[in-house]
Amino acid sequence: MRLLITGATGYVGSRLVCALLRQGHEVVVTSRDTRKLDRFGWSSDVIKVAMDADDPISVKKAMSAAGQVDAIYYLVHAIGQADFANGDRDAARNVAEAARDAGVGRIIYLGGFVPGDDKLSSHLQSRADVAEGLVVEDGPELVWLRAAVIIGAGSTSFEIIRYMADRLPVIPEPGWITNEMDPISIRDAIHYLVAACESSLPPGEYDVSGPDHARYISILHEYISAVRFPRLRLPVFGVSTRLAGRLGGMFVPVPASLTEELVTSLNHSMTASEHSIRELVPPPEGGLTPMRDAVRASVESPYPRSVCDLHDLHHLADTDPAWAGGDWLRVKRRVGGTIGGTLRVSARIAGALLPART
Repeated sequence: MRLLITGATGYVGSRLVCALLRQGHEVVVTSRDTRKLDRFGWSSDVIKVAMDADDPISVKKAMSAAGQVDAIYYLVHAIGQADFANGDRDAARNVAEAARDAGVGRIIYLGGFVPGDDKLSSHLQSRADVAEGLVVEDGPELVWLRAAVIIGAGSTSFEIIRYMADRLPVIPEPGWITNEMDPISIRDAIHYLVAACESSLPPGEYDVSGPDHARYISILHEYISAVRFPRLRLPVFGVSTRLAGRLGGMFVPVPASLTEELVTSLNHSMTASEHSIRELVPPPEGGLTPMRDAVRASVESPYPRSVCDLHDLHHLADTDPAWAGGDWLRVKRRVGGTIGGTLRVSARIAGALLPART
């Protein structure tokens, strides 16, 4: 199939490109600046198209440049940016309308669970609004995969947990941290996304999750167990998710606005309400990944490699954010960058001083 991916430079999108290429699909990748795609290992194997999802004219031009596309993966989000909720909804509508006009048959969207609470956080509400924006009259059919926390090195949620556990000798435990949550490993999320482009999966809404029914604090405990760093636990009261998000944004290297929005969403339980996709899509080889195995594989990630060369999807890619991987890796990267830059400058100076060969 010929598949177009928006958000391919993100954590999930960059890994999805590799998986689709391995399946033999032709992949079209969009970006505001296509030069930024050159750093990805799959860059030479995809078709690159410039597109700004916020600009309807840009989106229409991109659809024309992409040629006939069978399905679109919609993985764009602007969480953490000013007025991201309205921007996300409008961008989704731009893509859906252009896809309709271009004759695209299906849009696959990865969003979050939408709890039945009366008042949702801005992040969770925007995920639902995007799904609504992707449905237009006479437009493509929609497959909406809904997930909670995705576990893997480089995943924003996982990295926030990593830094909190690494940097705090005493772990504060407000009451909401025990809210229920059904996580999914990045390996299993990619498995379902790849299957979602096939016509054998009917359009509709599907909750995707791993085999474990857990709580938010469960991932933290599994991480502490995996790294073998003992931590004290301290129950605290009167700390809202919004306040915790603001404090966390000042404490971890993940962008502060992004941290605040994600932590604020922890006020809601995020559990799968149905598992119909498991009846329609066979499980990955070896079955769905237990939370403990996903966390341990993420912790054991070696130094970052090119995304399509990862031995395990839970490992860190060299195109994941610079803040991913924990403090030790950040120090290694800085030292390596400093040494590498010094050596390159020295080599240039030496080359200029040495006599030319005849």
